[in-house]
Amino acid sequence: MSCLTGRIRIALYFLCSVLWIAPQSCQAAATPIFRTVTIGNTEPRRDQHGQMIDAHDGCLQFFQGRYYLYGTAYGKSAGYSIHNRFRVYSSPDLEHWRFEGELLKSPPDGVYYRPYVAFNPRTRKYVLYYNWFPRLFAGQTGVAVSDTPVGPFTIVHTKVNLSRAADRPSGSFRGLPISGVGDGSLFVDDDGTGYFIYSAGADHAVGIDRLTPGFLGSTGESSGVLAKGCEAPAMFRRGSRYYVLFDSTCCFCAAGSGARVYVASKPLGPYAELQNMNRDASGRPIVAAQQTFVAKIPSSEGTSYIWMADRWGSRPDGAKGHDLQYWSPPLQFAPDGGILPIQNVAEWKISIQLGQQTPERKNLYRWPEKKDPHPLKIDPCTGAALSPEN
Repeated sequence: MSCLTGRIRIALYFLCSVLWIAPQSCQAAATPIFRTVTIGNTEPRRDQHGQMIDAHDGCLQFFQGRYYLYGTAYGKSAGYSIHNRFRVYSSPDLEHWRFEGELLKSPPDGVYYRPYVAFNPRTRKYVLYYNWFPRLFAGQTGVAVSDTPVGPFTIVHTKVNLSRAADRPSGSFRGLPISGVGDGSLFVDDDGTGYFIYSAGADHAVGIDRLTPGFLGSTGESSGVLAKGCEAPAMFRRGSRYYVLFDSTCCFCAAGSGARVYVASKPLGPYAELQNMNRDASGRPIVAAQQTFVAKIPSSEGTSYIWMADRWGSRPDGAKGHDLQYWSPPLQFAPDGGILPIQNVAEWKISIQLGQQTPERKNLYRWPEKKDPHPLKIDPCTGAALSPEN
């Protein structure tokens, strides 16, 4: 690369970072450069200050020529308090990470999980969908928007009206009522149409809603129920096929859960179940982790699909926020459209498109901290007693 070409590339990246130009425009502005990086699964990822990254049950996106990791920060809690908060980290290469602040501007008191961010090509806004509980476990889906990938995101609706949220049965779990919406995840099709896949009700029924053009609500068009007793769904497209992945409820389980593979020729189906790519012949998880997302990574081989999952209970220091995430080698696809079983590897290498270097931001946003007015006394998953700090 000549000095002049290099200067042009740097200038274009700088312009994109200042103006927050749409991802497609930024990526087209310069010739991609690829470098082989190592992805590790046995050591904590750390930010620029050496702190362990605390970002779980979220997503990894490539926006504006830079990688963004979104997730829930749990700190030292057991995961059920109003101290949960959404964070974002960014990286040019998936190896060096920078903390970019917290996401949700002035959220009401509640327990927050599963932040998923997508870019809307029509409105040119970044849209955040998330699961939250004004009280456990009466679930709602919120939506917020931002002009930039790092926010803070302004809440538009604290309760999105989804097509199947009201018709699912309610119930209880360890004495706590279960109703409303549970886990969900965003997907944007090649034509810019948005979809939200989610579980609802005490029977944890999974289905997909088509979103309005602004991604701020459901059109009411739905796939119907794909399966029950499941959570942690993800959705993506490869070629002409649409993939939906999820498996049985896990409740922060250290044993992990599977990843059933469903395939369709249309985003709302009908879907056919093919196999479970994270269970061995005996039915045990190949990787002891619970799925959170399938990331599309630009690599020298084209688009690589990376399966991401949280390894609950793997924390090296006892702090829940330091549980590790497993990032798989690129998924391998069978001729019939199925996905070959996940590989459980300590580390692997990939030649990825390098992202841009951007200036470190100052005065990062953090949402206000409050004392939990209704702390849980018993862990709903394990039945163990919780201290006031949990």
